[in-house]
Amino acid sequence: MSYTSIVQMAGSQSLAARIAAAAADEGQSDPVGWTSANIWQIVAADQGWSDAWDYAVANATDDDNPDTGARPGVINDAMILAVVQPLVTSGP
Repeated sequence: MSYTSIVQMAGSQSLAARIAAAAADEGQSDPVGWTSANIWQIVAADQGWSDAWDYAVANATDDDNPDTGARPGVINDAMILAVVQPLVTSGP
């Protein structure tokens, strides 16, 4: 797991917006506030996120969106839901 990728993911506004969308879809009444309060736990929760992020950054081409957090091919919706769903259900 790369701490650099965790920092980059935690600072990605696009990724945070996608996480908030998942939280809203799961019934979180304040998805933006919830995401802000839980972002570090969320991005560090799954080794696959860090691996995918590191790979995407290392292998980016001019054709890729430079906003890694906005690219569903890096962290896809299923990956986001797998981490968000249990947190929303159980609380922070």
